[in-house]
Amino acid sequence: MPTIILLTFSNIFMTTAWYWHLKGGEAKPLWLVVLISWGIALIEYCLAVPANRIGYASGWSAGQLKIVQEALALVVFAGFMVWVLGEPLHWRHFAAFGCIMAGVAFLFVGR
Repeated sequence: MPTIILLTFSNIFMTTAWYWHLKGGEAKPLWLVVLISWGIALIEYCLAVPANRIGYASGWSAGQLKIVQEALALVVFAGFMVWVLGEPLHWRHFAAFGCIMAGVAFLFVGR
């Protein structure tokens, strides 16, 4: 459970680092946006590295850690896209998410 919690918060910070400037940050110079994003991403790394170390030490494979991180990234991004950027979700988003969730299931079957 600590791995999932840390990866979730890690993804919140990384999604923010990558996309915060799309809504209202266009007036800022690109070099400043990059520096601010690096600062936010530093927090992400401080969460992702321990999450992966804890997960790996608990018996998760590197592939399992990566696919869970990607699935969480999609959930976090979907929320960010709707609540921060104001973009709607379409059936394509849910179909793509379902494909990723199938990938998660395949990596955990027989574990």
